[in-house]
Amino acid sequence: MDLQTQVPQGSGIGFVVVQAVLLGVLFFGPSHLNSDTGIATPNGLLLWLGYGIFILGTVIALIAAINLGKNLTPLPRPKENAELIQGGLYRLVRHPIYFGVIVLSVGWGLIQQSTLVWLYVVIIVIFFDIKSRTEEQWLVERFSAYADYQGRVRKLIPWVY
Repeated sequence: MDLQTQVPQGSGIGFVVVQAVLLGVLFFGPSHLNSDTGIATPNGLLLWLGYGIFILGTVIALIAAINLGKNLTPLPRPKENAELIQGGLYRLVRHPIYFGVIVLSVGWGLIQQSTLVWLYVVIIVIFFDIKSRTEEQWLVERFSAYADYQGRVRKLIPWVY
């Protein structure tokens, strides 16, 4: 069976691939520009703060995935039998898994203390904004209550955006 028959066209698989590449670059790609290599020792306070924020982001993403239950899919297009989840972390932000990944990315930026890693973090935030726009078009088509939910709950950052 080829990939095209396994993954329906228009499922958002391209977003999943780009997301994997971006996270791979964040964690395993180059982490320093030439100007960053002069930093002898990282700031210990920022390092520990980074570890805490990284762990917090990981926990947020995991709890959000648990909140989705049987609706969880790696693809941004909702499953055929999906239900609209508005409880748990989804009452605070419409895309809490993305929020969790953004938070852990910020933590990684503090751990690495590198200009290049911060650039990756900015790109990841922009990517999740773009990905969530497409995903929300599909959610509005699927769930009649989604437009109301959009009006009540922020998209990527609770109470902010």
